[in-house]
Amino acid sequence: MAEVTYKRGDADNRPWGRWEVLDTGEGFAVKRITVNPGAILSLQLHHHRSEHWTIVAGKARVTRGEEKLDLGFGQHVHLPVETAHRIENIGDTPVIFIEVQYGEKLDENDIVRLEDKYGRAPA
Repeated sequence: MAEVTYKRGDADNRPWGRWEVLDTGEGFAVKRITVNPGAILSLQLHHHRSEHWTIVAGKARVTRGEEKLDLGFGQHVHLPVETAHRIENIGDTPVIFIEVQYGEKLDENDIVRLEDKYGRAPA
């Protein structure tokens, strides 16, 4: 049985923007994530979940492993378990994307930060 610790309505402000949980169910969670202009999330990976991101506003640069992908409205990317990834806002307006997480364990503790502009990665 999957462990999902997120609840609908959970939200958090981060140095790069904000996330909020839109829905959860058996083995999945759906978040709306807003990335401020010029901001970038940590380069990270997850041991217990995959993610699928769909851009709904703005212009983003996504790192997936060794790839760099420039994405805009309606474009999407799949991020497998254990794959290093990040998103950066390369435009003048907020990037908004929908993140669907799925896996056996869905919570904020399954974030392994590899690099972080805001000092949250291990030294």
